[in-house]
Amino acid sequence: MITIRIWVYDGILASGVAGPIDVLSAANYLNGKLAARGAKPLPMFAWRVESLDGQPVTAASGQSIPVDGKIDPRKRADAILLTAPFFSNMDEFIGRREQMNALSSALRRQRKAGAVLAAYCTGNYLLAEAGLLDGRVATTHWANAADFARRYPRVELRAREILTWQDGIVSGGSVTSYLNLAVRLVEMFAGDKLAAMTAKSLLIDMNRTSQASYAKLLDDHGHVDSLVARAQQRMEATLQEGFRLSELAAWLAVSERTLNRRFKQAVGLAPLTYLQNLRIEVAKQLLESRPIGLEIVSQRVGYGDISTFRELFKRKTGLSPSEYQMRFARASVADNNRHSSTQLSR
Repeated sequence: MITIRIWVYDGILASGVAGPIDVLSAANYLNGKLAARGAKPLPMFAWRVESLDGQPVTAASGQSIPVDGKIDPRKRADAILLTAPFFSNMDEFIGRREQMNALSSALRRQRKAGAVLAAYCTGNYLLAEAGLLDGRVATTHWANAADFARRYPRVELRAREILTWQDGIVSGGSVTSYLNLAVRLVEMFAGDKLAAMTAKSLLIDMNRTSQASYAKLLDDHGHVDSLVARAQQRMEATLQEGFRLSELAAWLAVSERTLNRRFKQAVGLAPLTYLQNLRIEVAKQLLESRPIGLEIVSQRVGYGDISTFRELFKRKTGLSPSEYQMRFARASVADNNRHSSTQLSR
């Protein structure tokens, strides 16, 4: 019997508990069907939901999450699955030092005993706080990537990835990667055949390997530098036009060196990189919201050469513009595109 211990605490998403359990339950069911056909039975899964004090926890939604018992680092586990705190600022969660110290100690003990450790989204902060990701690859939610990298510089962060694994530690990216993570655990302990059957039965896309197409390339103007704010507004207003740093600096009545320095301090990016990201963000919005040709999109965001635009778009998002539109366009846009394709094929 493969034992998965699911550790919970206040502030998690309820789906992060129920989702992995559903995956393990489906794997058990499908394993039984394989055995009924005469195939050699694969290991079955058991799970326990545990909190530090053995009491129910409160999810971010206010829902009470029942538990099966108390976290005991000395009790055997084949794998520990860390659920993800749902906090916009992880300082609040990490600041609960008594809780963090207890979890870190328990994780290190389970690691030493040979348990596989698995976390997704902000759950990866717990592994990093315990020092278990130092010198190893990991991922996290794309929106937390900059903060995670700043806090834990010794971790080899691969924020574009949906899943990473190294040395018995499995790391998942954004929130619903707990489904991919759970299927990966099925694969590790019961084999790829049962894992593939489980993923197919639950419609879990295991070919989803990158978060890049979901990531927002730019944050809002979250700074107080009025010069840089004026530069950003100018870029937005003249998006279709060619860009020269010297012209923007002259319009702002500052030197190029000053503009570069102030921009990097306020935004964290050079002006040209910021402009590229801005153009791709606007292109994404156009592709999502209306049936529109790629050449028109390219022109509207300031790229006369469509091949250059296509190459940059794929580099930034991991998808071609047409692939992005098919995946993220609203239903009416997708229906119009299908209708156009049908008409063209006649």
